[in-house]
Amino acid sequence: MIDYKVMEKAAEGNPQRLFFYNGGFWSQNGLRQVLVAAGYTLHVGVPAQTDAVVVWGHSPTALRGERMARAKGVPLIRVEDAFLRSIFPGRKGEAPLGVLIDDDAVHYDSSHPSALEQLLAHHPLDDSNLLQRARDGISRIQSLDLSKYNFHDPNVALPAPGYVLVIDQTKGDASIPYSGASAQSFQDMLGAAMEEHPGKRIVIKTHPEANLGLRQGHFGERDASALVTLLQDNVSPWGLLSGAIAVYTVSSQMGFEAILAGHRPRVFGQPFYAGWGLSADEVPVARRQRKLTKTQLFAAAMILAPVWFDPVRKCRCSFEDALHHLEARVRAFREDAPGYVATGMRLWKRRWLQKFYGQRRAIIFADPPGRAVDISGAKARPLLIWGHKPIAASKSVQHVEDGFLRSRGLGANLVPPLSLVKDDLGLYYDPSRESRLERMIQSPLPAGGKARAERLRAQIIAAGVSKYNLDASPLPPFAPGKCILVPGQVEDDASILLGTVQVCTNLELLKTVRAQNPQAVVVYKPHPDVEAGLRPGAIDPQLLQGLADHIAINADPIALIQACDEVWTMTSLLGFEALLRDKPVVCLGAPFYAGWGLTKDLGSVPTRRRFAPDGHPLPRPELASLIYATLIAYPRYFDPITRAPCPPESILYRLTEGKLSPQPLPLRLLAKLQGRLSTYAHLWR
Repeated sequence: MIDYKVMEKAAEGNPQRLFFYNGGFWSQNGLRQVLVAAGYTLHVGVPAQTDAVVVWGHSPTALRGERMARAKGVPLIRVEDAFLRSIFPGRKGEAPLGVLIDDDAVHYDSSHPSALEQLLAHHPLDDSNLLQRARDGISRIQSLDLSKYNFHDPNVALPAPGYVLVIDQTKGDASIPYSGASAQSFQDMLGAAMEEHPGKRIVIKTHPEANLGLRQGHFGERDASALVTLLQDNVSPWGLLSGAIAVYTVSSQMGFEAILAGHRPRVFGQPFYAGWGLSADEVPVARRQRKLTKTQLFAAAMILAPVWFDPVRKCRCSFEDALHHLEARVRAFREDAPGYVATGMRLWKRRWLQKFYGQRRAIIFADPPGRAVDISGAKARPLLIWGHKPIAASKSVQHVEDGFLRSRGLGANLVPPLSLVKDDLGLYYDPSRESRLERMIQSPLPAGGKARAERLRAQIIAAGVSKYNLDASPLPPFAPGKCILVPGQVEDDASILLGTVQVCTNLELLKTVRAQNPQAVVVYKPHPDVEAGLRPGAIDPQLLQGLADHIAINADPIALIQACDEVWTMTSLLGFEALLRDKPVVCLGAPFYAGWGLTKDLGSVPTRRRFAPDGHPLPRPELASLIYATLIAYPRYFDPITRAPCPPESILYRLTEGKLSPQPLPLRLLAKLQGRLSTYAHLWR
């Protein structure tokens, strides 16, 4: 994987000066950032002999740069989008997550070899690690339903399987003439599809930009007939490929995806993926003689050739990390498509809920709950409600709570969250019913999921990050002997009210720990909200005598975990954080991480976590499955600097090395005031 510190340092070295004569390089800040991360700086004017000229592919405006490069005798650099770009096309103003940079040709120009073609022709493409990354990448983009553009709706109905798929492209696209094709090639392609599959249904897939009304395609209603259908819906490309019996293309990227989906497409141009033994080529490229696998093709086109960009770090990144970002953005785009109605939300939370879930359609906040239910039904929008509050509504209710990498500061102090969870089944801390998190923990890991979870775990441990990341006091030396950490909790917290039966208070917890471990050194850590006087759960110091050997006031929870031998808890998240660090955990309640064989469970844990409905034992998930579900698949993350959805790796970066936006002044003042009015905390929680 990429060493980011090395990459960031390299970008600060001696960047190549690029001169441009296309307004897009000036107006598109995201594109400029990608090029800066790749080691370039952009300039206007006349280049010197040590400079170069940059143009966008073979666009009409590229002629200006080409003339200047010839006149001054300087290199010409061509830039094009990589094959996973964004949600919307560049014409909608969205920046790319990756580009292809070539000082010779563009990948779609078959007149002479591009840098990508050189890779495909000459790179060994035999490294086992590279090929495994490619296999994982293919599996992952298919399972996530990702393509170059991603505004399609995976739920839109597809044609009944068994059709011949013909792929249209936009008129005037440079990839057509530069791949040795023309407008006539599209008519030839349709004719060949009809001739080679007599009597079969033919589906013509229009281009995404044509569906948005940005450009025109080569086919229209005039081409439709009893057997030929023009498909203009924004459907899943992978779903469409899965139902096809044959695929025809001129030079569309979807031909590349057809190869990845297991097809051997019939190709009427000379795109980068033609000529390697993976397609049936109407116009072969004589110089391309090497035979490749689809895994090797993917490795070169998606992993080795592009410059991928991390929009949070503002530096180059690996293919996988760019994919993390695209996954986070597309997930939010799809989940939030219908919009939401929210009820019972405190005023201070509404702004942040709007950022998390209301960027596509603004959330409608409505009270009382009955009115919100009516609006939710009338507008066919899911209903959001904070926490476990019961509400008489349809099955579209989704419960919202803080995520597990939350912030640098307490929620009770009105510090906004960096992550939230949204559960349509229940909530992770309510063991009385199944939650979406439980299902995720029991689901098979996706391709590359185990490695990603283990990498994230290692990064969290190295950074010393926890849920709140508060400033802490140094730990005093503890007495020798077995050391047990006992994290206190907020006693009216929902995880206590719902997740415990026998032991429900901090005092009872300490008594149980001492009774079962009379010789141990017991370290009690009060909850930060309780220490701040914001929530109930404090214990009279005299009652602690004989139960706790050390009271860890304002202590770093991660340092405490590392200093102790075991953690005993009711339902505290600190138990999960201890599991990340290979510490034994004993649970007296039923937190989300109990019952999977990873903890010693003394509380009442739901049998559904151990046994199927028929009574057969369920396979035990490994720690990586728990980590992946809890920190990657279940929460949504929002970067306050870029103001966009992001993956957990980005939030970890923000919590350790990056900056966070300051808490708004009204919330800072209210947080100070509530410390004086903690008795009335229910008014703002």
